[in-house]
Amino acid sequence: MHMRNGLIILFTIVCVAAAFLWPAMPQPLSYHAFVDQREFFGVPNFLDVASNIGFVIPGVWGLYITMRPRTVFATDIERVPYVVFFLGMLLTSIGSSYYHLAPDNERLFWDRLPMTIAFMSLIASQINERISVRLGSSLLVPMLIVGAASVFYWRATERAGEGNVIPYGILQGYSVVILLLIALLLSSRYTRGRDIYWVFAWYVIAKLLEAIDAYIYAAGNLVSGHTLKHLAAGAAGVVVCFMLARRELTSEHDTTRPGSRYT
Repeated sequence: MHMRNGLIILFTIVCVAAAFLWPAMPQPLSYHAFVDQREFFGVPNFLDVASNIGFVIPGVWGLYITMRPRTVFATDIERVPYVVFFLGMLLTSIGSSYYHLAPDNERLFWDRLPMTIAFMSLIASQINERISVRLGSSLLVPMLIVGAASVFYWRATERAGEGNVIPYGILQGYSVVILLLIALLLSSRYTRGRDIYWVFAWYVIAKLLEAIDAYIYAAGNLVSGHTLKHLAAGAAGVVVCFMLARRELTSEHDTTRPGSRYT
């Protein structure tokens, strides 16, 4: 256990060091040149805007599942990171829609900020379930602050003419990898713990779709990779909904037992 926790801490230290030491890089303006710029119903970039419904559905559904009494949580405080996660998805739908109406760096800030809320809160939920409720609960707010700070820092450097998107980029990569590390190295106190791998898989699919945005659109001029990226990222939230709806507390990790390491 100590070695596994040590690996997680070491990876965290490496990422923090990289965020400070990596040479600064501004946000490439070419990032905003999405291939599907078609207008429908008077809405520019319509499909990139409308596809944010992919975040609304799991956001609303997830809040319902998280707050209903019969959803299994060993302690009520464990609901909090999931509430924040699904709120982050709903805010992402708003921020991403706003950004895609007229993509630029200023609007991109409002797309990225809620995404850090979702990333950080999901990590906190897994710390709760696989390491310690006390630790996960105490880290939630500091992690949210760090996530938000990376986006505010990026915007401030862009406005100063010396843009540096590296800390945000490293934080995003760290969020995904640390989730995978925690899942691989530490068991959950709940069944369905391996569902988190599907969250990782859908994230990877979303990033791949984003990278081949133009190629997918060129295949038939029907839909772009970025539009599909929104739906794939939303699917990751759907996985979390199913995980919460179907899981049970395992006897092996029952927190009611004296001396439980999760209390």
